[in-house]
Amino acid sequence: MKRELGIARCGLACCLCSENGKCNGCASGECPDKDWCENLKCSREKGISNCFLCENDCKKGLLSKIKPYGFTLFVKRYGVEALLDCLERNEKSGVVYHRDGINGDYDDFDNVEELIDFIKKGER
Repeated sequence: MKRELGIARCGLACCLCSENGKCNGCASGECPDKDWCENLKCSREKGISNCFLCENDCKKGLLSKIKPYGFTLFVKRYGVEALLDCLERNEKSGVVYHRDGINGDYDDFDNVEELIDFIKKGER
């Protein structure tokens, strides 16, 4: 885990991304998706660094997917450091962020509260 890469604007875990080395996260300004990323554009317009700092509960852009939406809600409730601590602990215990392509253990949910519980506990 590259903890220093932190959490993307949309809530994705840059710190665990398999694109590490090719991408230094959206905070670096080098994001390969910066031209189309709705969350990047919106957060810049609002003058905030991350969607979890926004007062609105929206599901635009990548927040329409359960993993970034759940990570964003987790940070709103418990803070960035708590999320990073949980992700690091979960990775050490075998939870996989990217298994095949971009899907992993955090993508196996239909209910955001169950995902948040999984993040906290690292098990189902």
